[in-house]
Amino acid sequence: MQLQDAIRRRRMVRAYDPDRLVSRAEVEGLLELAIRAPSAGFTQGWRFLVLDTAAGRDAFWSATTRPGEAPDTWLAGLATAPVLILIFSDKDAYLDRYAEPDKGWTDRDERRWPIPYWHVDAGMAALLVLLGAVDLGLAACLFGVPADRWESVHAAFAVPSGLTPVGVISLGYGVPDRRSPSLRRGRRSVGEVTAYESFS
Repeated sequence: MQLQDAIRRRRMVRAYDPDRLVSRAEVEGLLELAIRAPSAGFTQGWRFLVLDTAAGRDAFWSATTRPGEAPDTWLAGLATAPVLILIFSDKDAYLDRYAEPDKGWTDRDERRWPIPYWHVDAGMAALLVLLGAVDLGLAACLFGVPADRWESVHAAFAVPSGLTPVGVISLGYGVPDRRSPSLRRGRRSVGEVTAYESFS
């Protein structure tokens, strides 16, 4: 598949055939793409946790669901995915990397980072997984973990304390699902979002 075709076909799919599994070889192939993402200082401060067993996925949904909370339609659909890939960013890796001699900073001051590139870079790695999934004929969706459930996720999976869960990719073979009502907004044109030389 051509890259432009994969980009145009990519969409967030929120329901999967739970009986059609995705092999670890396919997952690893997608992660091989992810680690090709650009990263500030070639820090590569992303980490991935793959949950491809029923026990692992159940532990994730237990850790991220508030007690007594019933899943909504979206969540129930996402829970049918045979693979979940948790994507983490590692801020300390960037602070350490930019304190190295070739970068010229002598400290780990976070104020040097008005934009948290550890999150940006993890997001770019996630996008490569999403595009790679289209190329393999798979469906995927990127979704977040509520901040009040981060501690539960860390505890459930022994996640090192310095890692932040940037998002989760559900992965599998898609089945017909309800399209997001947000799509009714329509895609903004290039002309609406682009300026040349100045925004004035």
